[in-house]
Amino acid sequence: MQAILAQLRGVLTFLVILTNTLITIVPLLAVTLLKLLLPFKKMQTLCSAILVRLAENWVATNALILSLMHQIDWDVRGLERVSRRGWYLVVCNHQSWTDILVLQTIFSKKAPFLKFFLKQELIWVPIMGVAWWALDFPFMKRYSKEFLAKHPELKGKDIETTRKACEKFKEIPVSVMNFLEGTRYTPAKHDQQKSPYNHLLRPKSGGVAFVLSSMGGILHSMLDVTIVYGGNQFGFWDLMCGRVRKVTVQVTMREIPQTLGEGDYENDPVFREQFQAWVSDLWEEKDGLIDQIRAE
Repeated sequence: MQAILAQLRGVLTFLVILTNTLITIVPLLAVTLLKLLLPFKKMQTLCSAILVRLAENWVATNALILSLMHQIDWDVRGLERVSRRGWYLVVCNHQSWTDILVLQTIFSKKAPFLKFFLKQELIWVPIMGVAWWALDFPFMKRYSKEFLAKHPELKGKDIETTRKACEKFKEIPVSVMNFLEGTRYTPAKHDQQKSPYNHLLRPKSGGVAFVLSSMGGILHSMLDVTIVYGGNQFGFWDLMCGRVRKVTVQVTMREIPQTLGEGDYENDPVFREQFQAWVSDLWEEKDGLIDQIRAE
């Protein structure tokens, strides 16, 4: 009987969040259309601010829905120095899609709205592509090694194109999110990778190197986020059904060495080794922190 009630609660929670999403998407698309039709800088800046406020209200309402529908014990540490006026690279361990809702909830109206680097092709996704563009999600253009071998004259153009697209962030505070592991943690993936960490997959440094290089030194601080769930049920549907009972989040602010955004990760093996060593140190510390939180 309890399992049936949990499923019903999950359906109800999901439907309420879906309703909130549909209510939000209408004004969001209307302001997006205005931003497209009136390509004046001041007007676009105003539209961007309105769109971010709509997105933040959507996140805050989702958090309220979860708090009303479920009893979740939140233990969030390290937000004291985080500011809405900051420029941040946000990295986090990745266990489920619940992580995104957790990150949105803890940073809601405390840090700039979270954004992800997206492949340029995703701008053509119906509705969402336009919404991502309107919310100033950075789109990246990357060429494969095979393509560059045939077109060497385009070497470095992908970084240059993406960097130009990120020029707006020099004046607008931003939080750029990256899951270093590239995929959700599972014991099977951990064993397959022969990961040297107890609770983490091997980090992939290339994505973060691309972000830092593209942002051209705009991001000066890192928010290193570690999420630990109480119990073994922390998937998105577990969250909807109320099976996620405790969430512990540690936020550690770190300075980003300026040199990390100036090297050539793809073609400079010395720089690549230094960058990977920096990421490995972060991951080793995070693995120990997870042990510490679980021991509590």
